[in-house]
Amino acid sequence: MRKPALYSSSRRLGALAQPLVSEAEAASAREEQIIRPASTLGRVGRSPLAMWSALAMLAGLLVVSLFWRPMPTTGALTQKDIDAAVLRTLTTQTLPSAAARAAEKIRPSVVRVAGLAKNKKGEEIETSVGTGVVIVDKGVILTNLHVVQGARIVRLTFDDGTESDATVKAVQADRDLAVLQADVVPDDLHAATLRSSSDLLPGETVVAVGFPFGIGPSVSAGVVSGLNRDFRSQEGAQEIGNLIQFDAAANPGNSGGPLVTLNGEVVGIVTGILNPTNHRTFVGIGFAVPIEGAAAAAGMPPF
Repeated sequence: MRKPALYSSSRRLGALAQPLVSEAEAASAREEQIIRPASTLGRVGRSPLAMWSALAMLAGLLVVSLFWRPMPTTGALTQKDIDAAVLRTLTTQTLPSAAARAAEKIRPSVVRVAGLAKNKKGEEIETSVGTGVVIVDKGVILTNLHVVQGARIVRLTFDDGTESDATVKAVQADRDLAVLQADVVPDDLHAATLRSSSDLLPGETVVAVGFPFGIGPSVSAGVVSGLNRDFRSQEGAQEIGNLIQFDAAANPGNSGGPLVTLNGEVVGIVTGILNPTNHRTFVGIGFAVPIEGAAAAAGMPPF
């Protein structure tokens, strides 16, 4: 049974007086409404539903239009974009210092050098400790002569932990240099890069890597204090000229180790320290043999 409100929903019909009809006429009218096309019935019965549906669609479109944004197109990177990214990285990331990078570059070529002797029990004991640097990847090591002089056995320890005995192949006594050949050579041995010291300037930063008092490898940084210096050992037994003076910390055990630039290139071989007292410790003055003389001792061509 239809609800009476269905017919009174039309405002237009509600304003007019409704004529009285008989029961038969009413039944006939109802039958006519049922079979009549939806032009009138649909307009009255579905008009509110259609209206609300339309409003809902409009509201949905409005929401989409408010929040939808077209995806930006990705263009090719420009040099400006790359520079900005690099600058952002430099300002937000902590990078290794220049000295740390130099030490890391030379580290695979630094060798611990020990002079050994045997005591009365036949046990091996260290009589001297110094440093060496690999100059040929076939196991050729450059060090100071005073590190290995008089040693019955020369023992090398490479960066990867490999140990090997070594033979003294050449010496240059006036420069306190010795060339060693390792009996056992690591598979991935790295030779250091040598750089002429002819353009080295006072004030230029240098890094010393070695085994002070047998501890290491240890890293210290400083500057070139002077060039063409003379040095006489504390015992007064030897004087060496044309040396590089530097103030990077060096102590007994650094002897024979590399003095490198910030590019990790060897410009000298640490050979001595000056201390006006009887203590063999560093007071800010170290000396290195220029690599030109060291290379000549190894039979390598000059720069």
